[in-house]
Amino acid sequence: MNIHLILKKYWGYDSFRPLQEDIINSVLAGNDTLGLMPTGGGKSITFQVPGLTFESGVTLVVTPLISLMKDQVDNLRRHHLKAVYFHSGMTASESRLAWEKLTNGNARFLYIAPERLANDRFMLELRQIKVNIIVVDEAHCISQWGYDFRPSYLNINSLRKIKPDAPVMALTATATPEVVKDIMSQLKFRKENVFRKSFARNNISYIVRSSATKIHDVLHILSRTSGSSIVYVRSRKKCREIAEFLASADISATYYHAGLEFAIKEQRQNDWQSGTVRVMVATNAFGMGIDKPDVRVVIHYDLPPSLEEYYQEAGRAGRDGLQSFAVLLAAKTDSAVMRRRVTEAFPDRKIIKKTYERVCNFLHLSIGEGYDSVREFNIEKFCRVFEIQERQCRSSLRLLSQAGYLHFIEDPDSRSRIRFICDREDLYDIHDLSAEAEQVLSAMLRLYTGLFSDYVYIRESEIAARCNFTEQKVYEAALEISRRKIASYIPHSGLPMIYFPTSREETDNLIIGKNIYEKRMLNMQHRTEAMLDYTFSKTGCRVEKMLSYFGEENSGECTKCDICRDNRKTSRHSALSSEDIAKRVIGFLKECPQGAMLPTLERLCGKNSEATAAVVNFLCNEGFIVCENFTYKLNISQS
Repeated sequence: MNIHLILKKYWGYDSFRPLQEDIINSVLAGNDTLGLMPTGGGKSITFQVPGLTFESGVTLVVTPLISLMKDQVDNLRRHHLKAVYFHSGMTASESRLAWEKLTNGNARFLYIAPERLANDRFMLELRQIKVNIIVVDEAHCISQWGYDFRPSYLNINSLRKIKPDAPVMALTATATPEVVKDIMSQLKFRKENVFRKSFARNNISYIVRSSATKIHDVLHILSRTSGSSIVYVRSRKKCREIAEFLASADISATYYHAGLEFAIKEQRQNDWQSGTVRVMVATNAFGMGIDKPDVRVVIHYDLPPSLEEYYQEAGRAGRDGLQSFAVLLAAKTDSAVMRRRVTEAFPDRKIIKKTYERVCNFLHLSIGEGYDSVREFNIEKFCRVFEIQERQCRSSLRLLSQAGYLHFIEDPDSRSRIRFICDREDLYDIHDLSAEAEQVLSAMLRLYTGLFSDYVYIRESEIAARCNFTEQKVYEAALEISRRKIASYIPHSGLPMIYFPTSREETDNLIIGKNIYEKRMLNMQHRTEAMLDYTFSKTGCRVEKMLSYFGEENSGECTKCDICRDNRKTSRHSALSSEDIAKRVIGFLKECPQGAMLPTLERLCGKNSEATAAVVNFLCNEGFIVCENFTYKLNISQS
């Protein structure tokens, strides 16, 4: 079927957005294709439409988040299109049903997480499925030059070995020229082929606001704007504190971070998505896959680590095309904090090796042990025992992960998991298990597949129902099975996990190579300085600066960012004397008894910061105005 007919039939659109059709035609011609499209640019259409032009087979989509996967599959099903997904939260029966749909030709789209590609059983079964297009969503995650990538993303190019005829489509909203090259290299593009859409979002006003009291500025901004909002912070503690502060000021707010239970996160996201809650205070865990069209304001309480991350998060504003604001709050101390992060992210190599040794000792792993095992890791207890800083520990673990010695899983799935470590034949020689353990063992073998090749997620409640036991009895029986070395059982605890892809190495043999250490450190320094320049530079349009970072040609001033606005106001108010400024400040405060903060007064006077601050300071000293909680008010006794 013609791509325009498909678009009209299933999505109701008469025409494609800019660049969509070019990307579609490229991949249908069999070309490996990289699409750079800004947030809200309609990336999914570029692979969903061509996927429907084939009479049989599937479009395989690798995506980093379960929530993203579910949203897209649900959306396809609403359009009466057949799609399935595989993720760690599925039961064995759900997985079997999905495979049946695939093998019977009852699915056009297959969504998976990159971790699924490390499963030998999955890859073997995938060989039997016709794959027309391989899609890598959020492709910047694969790049060593971009964000701290998930190691599993590096397995994606293994798909090319088993499906050599399927073209690869990589999609992302943020990529510097270096990242673009690295994506194509990592995915083994047959030739360079990039389609770019401007990163400019003309309906977003980018504003950097100097702030000495950030929490009050957040309240000030939200009190004077309407619609849904997001406030991004860098710590879980701040999430809760700011949300509670806003709620106490009668602004409907909740908070979201990776440490919350899955059900709580889902409920809070739904409350915000539906408009029941206006403001979401969140860490970057509230990220990819968030697609609420009417977000009017995105506030960054803390500086993001890079312009890539800032663009992604700020771009969640205004997806409906209406005027919106991205506000970055900047304090004088932020520069030092940002640069210190770089130092903390790259501890000395001796410290990294010592951390590895201590982790292995803490988990009771001897030299040569631990291959392909998963262990609970209480990082708080570990840091307390060895008297080391948690931030330094996390940085060392991340670098060890990138070097391939372990994989630190900070936000593990909430479900229990089990893997049989004996051979299937050995089960017949086990005779002295308790009756309960035998029943539980039998139920596991009936309910779940792949137990002998990989860790499988299980539900104690499901096993309990099959055996007519309590969940506690199932738990005790599973522990007995684990103690007998029949299986490795990891009950749900909410603790981080460490996966060991190799046996424990001699500490002196650890290699933290140049690509892992020096190059990454230099890259982080580069991204940090770019973020600081964007934040604190008072010259040049902010949008111009951002577009230049992403390799886009200068397109002229945006006229909407704070610098462009200030330049216009300065030209209009350049002749303002100190007396004129004083008159404006006093006149404004007479009409505004609740008072105003200094940035408001600066804007009133053409944002001549130094002159306005000097006049305001003089008026305070002379008793004409007073300052309470960083808010200036007219001194009633002098009026």
